Amino acid sequence: MSRLVDTVSRIPHIRAVEIKLSQGAKPGVGGLLPRAKISEEIAAIRGIDRDRDCVSPAAHTAFSDADNLLDFVEAIASETGLPVGIKSAVGDSDFWLELSALMARGGRGVDFITIDGGEGGTGAGPLVFTDHVALPFKVGFSRVQKIFHEAGVSDRVVFIGSGKLGFPEAALFAFALGADLINVGREALLSIGCIQAQRCHTNHCPTGIATQHPWLVRGVDPQLKAARLANYVLTLRKELLALSRACGVPHPALVTARDLELLDGRYGSKTVAELFGLEPGTGIPADVDVAAIRQLMDDLRKPA
Repeated sequence: MSRLVDTVSRIPHIRAVEIKLSQGAKPGVGGLLPRAKISEEIAAIRGIDRDRDCVSPAAHTAFSDADNLLDFVEAIASETGLPVGIKSAVGDSDFWLELSALMARGGRGVDFITIDGGEGGTGAGPLVFTDHVALPFKVGFSRVQKIFHEAGVSDRVVFIGSGKLGFPEAALFAFALGADLINVGREALLSIGCIQAQRCHTNHCPTGIATQHPWLVRGVDPQLKAARLANYVLTLRKELLALSRACGVPHPALVTARDLELLDGRYGSKTVAELFGLEPGTGIPADVDVAAIRQLMDDLRKPA
């Protein structure tokens, strides 16, 4: 804990702390940073040795259940003063039922929850896990959102979506399910030249993106890649707003699960709310937040 507090105090850019319970691309599997990729800088930052692989276990030692997790979250928040949340893929719902019930009692809670879909990608995960373990984002996220809504604590949590959400139609779907924001990884990497060679763990990424190899990293031109990434983000945001306006609202956070309809290919259809069994109001921001969003969008449209 002391090292975390020291790091936060030295680096003002750290705005929040996320505890990763599992990752959609490799749920139930710990992390592995091969020795070949551990540079002097990485070793200093992470406080690890350079003469061996850095193996992160698949489970935490600081807690073993939802109750202990909340104690750990509150301790970090108290020591750092930062928002603290969790990131997880979704499988069994028991953990989420217990967590939401504990939060409903008041006093303790996570500030944000990142739900990572099983379709999340990494070139360093076992294929059998990448392809077959953890629920897809739409199923997993809707289950967790529904659980927290029924417990009456969904408005106390910022929900973040993750897992192939980097295209506007996928991102809008996430917002309709109740996401407050989204993470984008794969599409951002593609915008700066990733070719999905799946050699991330070898230190021989041919594009220079996922490697510390001195010669290969020369393939990454920061000025050129920064411009390409910025263009991608601007275009994604522009198209998201356009889709939102087509639904009759000024911001994607105000799109509801009843606004999107899915066709089954045989002239049948269901709204997203019907398909996932979401009650009216599920995933919609609190009234005060809706008013703030509308005011913000109105202010942005006013001439300077």
